[in-house]
Amino acid sequence: MNNIKLNGDVYCPSEEIKKFAIVKNWDDLNEFVSKDYQKFWENEAKELHWFNSWDKVLDDSNKPFFKWFTGAQCNIAYNCLDVHTQTSRRNKLALMWEGEKGEFRSLSYFALHRETCKFANVLKSLGVKKGDRVTIYMGRIPELAIAMLACARIGAIHSVVYGGFTVEALHERLEDSHSKVLIVSDGAYQRGKIVPLKSIVDEALQRAASVESVLVVRRTGEPINMESGRDMWYHELMALPIANNQNSIEIMDSEDPLFILYTSGTTGKPKAILHTHGGYMVGTYTTLKYVFDIHEEDRYWCAADPGWITGHSYIVYGPLLNGTTSFMYEGAPTYPYPNRWWQMIEKYGINILYTAPTAIRGLMRFGEAWPNRHDLSSLRLLGSVGEPINPEAWKWYHRVIGKEKCPIMDTWWQTETGMFMITPMPCVPLKPGSGTKPFPGIQMDILDENGKTVKPNEEGKLVIKTPWPAMIRTIYNNPDRYVTQYWSKFPGVYFTGDSAKKDEDGYYWIIGRVDDVIKVSGYRLGTAEVESALVSHSAVAEAAAIGLPHDIKGNAIHTFVILRAGVNKNEKLIEELRQHVAHELGPIAKPESITFVDSLPKTRSGKIMRRVLKARALGEDPKDLSTLEE
Repeated sequence: MNNIKLNGDVYCPSEEIKKFAIVKNWDDLNEFVSKDYQKFWENEAKELHWFNSWDKVLDDSNKPFFKWFTGAQCNIAYNCLDVHTQTSRRNKLALMWEGEKGEFRSLSYFALHRETCKFANVLKSLGVKKGDRVTIYMGRIPELAIAMLACARIGAIHSVVYGGFTVEALHERLEDSHSKVLIVSDGAYQRGKIVPLKSIVDEALQRAASVESVLVVRRTGEPINMESGRDMWYHELMALPIANNQNSIEIMDSEDPLFILYTSGTTGKPKAILHTHGGYMVGTYTTLKYVFDIHEEDRYWCAADPGWITGHSYIVYGPLLNGTTSFMYEGAPTYPYPNRWWQMIEKYGINILYTAPTAIRGLMRFGEAWPNRHDLSSLRLLGSVGEPINPEAWKWYHRVIGKEKCPIMDTWWQTETGMFMITPMPCVPLKPGSGTKPFPGIQMDILDENGKTVKPNEEGKLVIKTPWPAMIRTIYNNPDRYVTQYWSKFPGVYFTGDSAKKDEDGYYWIIGRVDDVIKVSGYRLGTAEVESALVSHSAVAEAAAIGLPHDIKGNAIHTFVILRAGVNKNEKLIEELRQHVAHELGPIAKPESITFVDSLPKTRSGKIMRRVLKARALGEDPKDLSTLEE
């Protein structure tokens, strides 16, 4: 790839970047891995700590329920912390944090290990044991990472719920996971305002019977309700003598569950994606190391939220497995001014910035003067995640932020994949808007409706043809849905739900979702979830939601509503419905527009034809209407 002439707009890495990179030549690595991809993953696994080695690298005897490193024993939290405290890294910064109000905290590997062990003891004292589910609902604060690691340490399964979700979304996830303990912060700061997380929890718990204990982290200090016998302060529990007991690690089977994380699907019920200790550990460790070229002195910042898979894999687990210094910021990119990110990069000497196209497009609006007033020379690599980045935003990011010297690692992957799947490395020539090629050892293809490979530059369905270590193991408590959702459309291969095309150089270009899922600011929201939220309002009889292109968010939610008989249509009701959706699901789900209609296009079997609504909204031909009900 490095020595051939590529078509189109190509940005080649500098000799300095290639010289510094762990992987000097992508083709050589890919050729080596392609010969025996299991051997490659086994070699990577050997760089990590195992209490017992594996009998088999990949067990594919019960497809599609693949298993990795079977028979091995490990614990991902041990590899994230204990391993480093036994080396010179013990005093190295593991986590640097800045609050939206400007507060700063840092934790060395030794300190993060100590806090994690203390909280693991607290959870055990509350009766949490291996296999129990613990829901975590916080803003971006260090305690979120500590809670995740403490769960992993004792073998509990964590379920992190994004702090931007509200009552109904939280309640649904608590009910599905049957969580025993809920960890929440009293509130979170966002754009100078306080998000009242604890009051949202109180409302959700009126309908969630399984939660026995609520542990509250003090962040804002605002007055909150503390229910006697259920609610306890985190800082008070951490000060108890029991927290300082010696904490022994839970030795886990490689295939033991590590966490569940909910992602939107085509039905109203979010899917609980299950990941395990061993394979996920190897996948996130390896991909972060190679793609972001992690060196000992790096300061790495993934600007996502730990409530999404990006935060799990590349804020918490991946960086700590690699022994790197990770930065976390609590608040919004533009608060109080549009230079907040650039100010922190300069202040803390950040080398790697990994963020979403939505953030880049949002910051582009404010022009070049804001970033140009800061010294961004510490940056070596940039990254993009969550959705395809449009070439215009890519070029601005490269020129204005990267000063034309920082390659952009444009990564495609999913909650289900757990790790990068299509991604460049710093040594790879880049095309703005393309994720380049699959990570070495990952075989992907683009198929037509009949399962045949499409021609170059033709759009088709993106599939993965070989298993990978960090892959989803199942949908929690719903293995049949796992098979139906991912393995039934094209038997024997994993269907991603995305459409894509591949150019004549083999570079992949992601186009978007093919199912009823809308990507807003890189986050997946099911149309059914939004529609259910609307219908839960007393004025609404029926609703349909679609995604339409948006300059900043990538896509925005537009809805069509049939009102109940006797309800008057007016602007006040539109705003009331928008706020109702925000209350039920979170501000991210608030519709951009609500249009009152008398009917919705449906198939004869009663399914809403959202593609017809979308085509009409865009002024396009809706094409085949043979199934449309008269």
